[in-house]
Amino acid sequence: MLRPLLYFTVLAVLLGTLVTACGKTEHLQGKALYATHCNNCHLEEGQGLRRLIPPLAGADYLRENPAAVARGIRYGMQGPMVVNGVTYDHEMPGNIELTDFQIVNIMNYVHTAWGNDVPLVTVEQVRGWLAE
Repeated sequence: MLRPLLYFTVLAVLLGTLVTACGKTEHLQGKALYATHCNNCHLEEGQGLRRLIPPLAGADYLRENPAAVARGIRYGMQGPMVVNGVTYDHEMPGNIELTDFQIVNIMNYVHTAWGNDVPLVTVEQVRGWLAE
């Protein structure tokens, strides 16, 4: 009698775990790509570097300028930009070798990492922004 109850309990726990995890992701591919292509400058926790490299953690720029972010990842950025009220004017190199999918993965990781709550982007959006 205990064996069916044990199986039922294990099944209920597994199903509960699956239901609560459904739709959630840690964006592991984006995290790995960030570590390879972005971490050296924006640092592990997205905090940036003083007034040279803007932060990504808590950055208003991510929400307000997703097209510029996508283009910046691919083609680089130069000239002044304002992030959280602070002006940054350090050139960011482009990552021409990254695919559209990789850029989407990086952006979606950054949009959800370090307490960020920025809407996710799609491949179609990124392709459109890169073509502009």
